[in-house]
Formats: sequence, C-alpha cells, structure tokens
Amino acid sequence: MDRDGEMGMVDFDGLRREACLSYTPEARLGDYVIVHVGFAISVLDEDEALRTLAVLRAIPGGLDEISG
Repeated sequence: MDRDGEMGMVDFDGLRREACLSYTPEARLGDYVIVHVGFAISVLDEDEALRTLAVLRAIPGGLDEISG
C-alpha cells in the first residue's frame, strides 16, 4: 500500500487499484489492508494477510472478482 493523504494505491496479487484510506488513518506504506468497495476498512499484520490470500487462492474463482 502506498498512501497519499486520504487515498492510496493498493496492490492485490499484482493488481494495483486506488482505495480510500479515511477509515484506516493508521495505515502506512507497506501495510496490508482489507479493501471493500474501494475503502480500506482494516489493517492486517503480514501473517494474517498472507493466510487470507492463500485461502482466496484456494477457492475456485476466489480471485476472479479482484481481477475483473
């Protein structure tokens, strides 16, 4: 995640998208965040983020909505 004020660029498995960070003022460059409908809603530690990504990859079509 790369922050510029209230907005930031998030990278999800290689896909970069802009997200609003006003709900996660504590988020900093390099942090992992959960994004829902364009808003970062929670900051995760690296272990939790990697586990979540592994679960999404294991679900058939689990990453389709992200890349579409």
